[in-house]
Formats: sequence, structure tokens, C-alpha cells
Amino acid sequence: MRASQLWKKMVEAEHAQSERMMVGLPPQDHWRPYSQQFKADPRRTGDALVNRLLGEVKAHHTVLDVGAGGGRLALPLATRCRRVVAVEPSSSMGEAFLQQASDSSILNVSLVEARWEEAEVDVADIVLCVHVLYVVAGVESFVRKLEAHAREQVLVVLFQAPPQSQTYALWERVHGEARLPLPSLPEFQEVLEQMGIDAQVELLPPQPALEFADMRQALDLLARRLYLEQGSPKMAALEQLLPDLLEERGGAWIIRGSQPMLPGLVSWQTS
Repeated sequence: MRASQLWKKMVEAEHAQSERMMVGLPPQDHWRPYSQQFKADPRRTGDALVNRLLGEVKAHHTVLDVGAGGGRLALPLATRCRRVVAVEPSSSMGEAFLQQASDSSILNVSLVEARWEEAEVDVADIVLCVHVLYVVAGVESFVRKLEAHAREQVLVVLFQAPPQSQTYALWERVHGEARLPLPSLPEFQEVLEQMGIDAQVELLPPQPALEFADMRQALDLLARRLYLEQGSPKMAALEQLLPDLLEERGGAWIIRGSQPMLPGLVSWQTS
């Protein structure tokens, strides 16, 4: 099986499992409950990923951020380059992006509210795509479009394991079946090899494990990730299991045994 076919199979299987577990219709904008978490000070220091990406950007560059979310990366880059165009399909994420840009007096940005597959945008010097590809079934065409819109370079960031992998043990305890994984960095490297793209992979500093301020926040956030309905037997089961599933570390609660997430920066030249 070709790498891109395996990727598509993994994404479709995970999506089918998710839809089977959802009660009723999913929310129209999945990201609305989380969008404010994706805002951050564009001029912050100490963010390892921001600092690494800033090293790729020059004052004359234009940047296209595909799946920009609330602008956690697009807005810091805009402080150092000529212009950033953010492509983001979620209306709530787009609202967070524009609000943060306004609050921070960053004027050299624009938003295209669309899925990348349908987005109509001009080419840019650098195309960035961070933690987006896991859920993209048509990975090959998605990547070819990234490449076609980059004059100089494509930058992709993915974790070594899927972002939701820290909740897999909980999924099995609550739903009684193993969570089907999404593809991540290892599978992406195989896709690029199949496509004949000579990319460099740089491992970045680890990101902390998923943290919760208290049990109530943990219950709320984990219930959403596990697609649990308030008042359901599975919700009651999670609430009962939670004290044994979490451990306190450094003043916060984490899922017992969870480890930091390991991101990798994949880059290749287009010129």
C-alpha cells in the first residue's frame, strides 16, 4: 500500500470511529469552545517554536500560514516580515485571530476563511502549516498545493505521535475499545518520500503533556475529547475513573503516565 493510501485509510478510520461515538450532530464549529486558548501575545519571548520559525523569516518575506488558528504563530511572524496571510476555516478561530491582531496593533495580516483545499490565495515566499495535516485524508494533493504556493520554502510541523494520543488510554477505559490513531510525523515522512520530496526533519524541544488546573476542568475538557454527553452513563464512568486516571505534577494535573509531546519541523526548498 502506498504511503498516501495508508495515510488516507488511517484518517478515514479515525473519523468513522469518532462519528460513531458522537451523540447527535457535532457542533458546526468544532473549535469554538477552544478558540480563546489559541490566542497568545505575538511579542512573547521564550516560545521555542516561535523562536525557531522566526529564524526562517526575513523582513522582505511574505508568509502564508495554512491552518493559522488564533494566530499563535502567524502574528509573531508578522512582526518580523512584510506580510502574513492566514488561511483558517473555523469562524471562531478567525475571530480570535483578527481580535488578537487588532489588540496588538498588527496591521500587515489578512484572513482567508476557507479550507485549504478550496482557498484561493496568492503565492508567498514561505508557506507554513503547523499541526494541521493529521486530519487531512487527501494528504498528497494538500501538500502539492502547499508546495505550489511557496516561492522559496515549505515548513510543516507535526508531532511524533497524534495530538490526542495522550487520551488514548482514557478512550479505551470509557468506550471499551482501542482508539484508532491518526497519522503523524513518521507517516508524513513516508508520504514525502513517496512524493519525491527531499525534506529535512529537525526535532524541536518537547512540549509539556496536557495539563489541567483542577479536576473540574479535566472532566470538562476530557469529556469533549471523548465525545461524551452530559448525564450519560459514560460521562458518569469518566467522573468516577478520573481520580485514578490523573496525577498531580508541578502544581497541575496530568493524565497518569503521559509524556511530553515531541514535535518535528519538516522543511524543503521549492526554488
